[in-house]
Amino acid sequence: MKPRRVSKPIWVGPVKIGGDAPISVQSMTKTDTRDVQATVRQIKELEEVGCDIVRCAVPDLEAARALADIKRQVKIPIIADIHFHHHLALEAIKSGVDGLRLNPGNLRDADKVRSVVKAAKERGIPIRIGVNFGSLPPVGGIGKSGGLSRVYDMVNRLPKAGEAKPGEYSVVDHMVATALWEIQILEDMDFDNIKISLKAFDVPTTIEAYRRIARMVPYPLHLGITEAGTVKAGSIRSAVGLGYLLYEGIGDTIRVSLSGDPREEVFAGYEILKALNLRQKGVTLIACPSCGRADVDVVRLANQVDEIIKGLNANIRVAVMGCEVNGPGEAKDADVGIAAGVGRAVIFRKGQKVRVVNAGEMLTALLEEVEKLLQEQKAGSLGD
Repeated sequence: MKPRRVSKPIWVGPVKIGGDAPISVQSMTKTDTRDVQATVRQIKELEEVGCDIVRCAVPDLEAARALADIKRQVKIPIIADIHFHHHLALEAIKSGVDGLRLNPGNLRDADKVRSVVKAAKERGIPIRIGVNFGSLPPVGGIGKSGGLSRVYDMVNRLPKAGEAKPGEYSVVDHMVATALWEIQILEDMDFDNIKISLKAFDVPTTIEAYRRIARMVPYPLHLGITEAGTVKAGSIRSAVGLGYLLYEGIGDTIRVSLSGDPREEVFAGYEILKALNLRQKGVTLIACPSCGRADVDVVRLANQVDEIIKGLNANIRVAVMGCEVNGPGEAKDADVGIAAGVGRAVIFRKGQKVRVVNAGEMLTALLEEVEKLLQEQKAGSLGD
């Protein structure tokens, strides 16, 4: 894996982004922001599963003003999602948000952008320049208000990554140029409290856009595959795109955009980071896929264990294997595990057998071993 790209650190509330900070995991509320009670409830659910930063839609002034009440009732930083109307950004700043997302494809009036930058600079809050393929400005219309409708803007006719001929203007070129337009406005105002994203549904296009902007600017990058899909398909698409970039050392904060409960976005985000050993949050489950050698229903057992350990805030690996003969060796990297056989199960730690229990006791025995490990870790940290 390549060394992580060096970026200028910024702060979103108490959360550091970029520099030497761990890669943070974000999500977005799916409630009506004007419904304060429902939005607060969803944000608190996200807090419980370890979400670092949350973004809220701001479709009108009522939503912008509701952010003040929401902010008072939650702990994690709130970013206001702004698209067409700069006055919503100004109102969100008054409500005390920790950051803004501005879409340079929808807000293309430079003077209006400057008024938002001025207010953000006075409050010391960062701005994410959020480029999105689905809302790019018309070809030839970067920084120009009005213009052609999305249907006739020529964006869909631009070649995607890998399709452009030498010298041909591509979607990637258009995404990068859109970002650079707004970056220039901010830098001209001596504002460098900046974060950048360039998202598309097409994974190769997204990858190439991030790779290119990463070489051009020093700011932290927020990664995402936009409109990735359902929990299953979207998680896979996001893992491919985000995983590729993270492996290349690109990315400082991520969001997995899924059509589902926002908590699933956080779970998926942490699993992607865990897979690359970039960040550990909660227990990592190792489970064999099952096969004809298995003497128990491994899939059912793995799901039962997953439910038991899901709420544990511990950096450990727990394994569920379906073969008591080979299981401990195959999962010897696990801190603690269970290998089930006919009528009994082996409880092991780091590949070494520690207990043999009856099948009816195996879940209880596994949990006891996990708790024992956590107590040992706690005692060790106190001793240090």
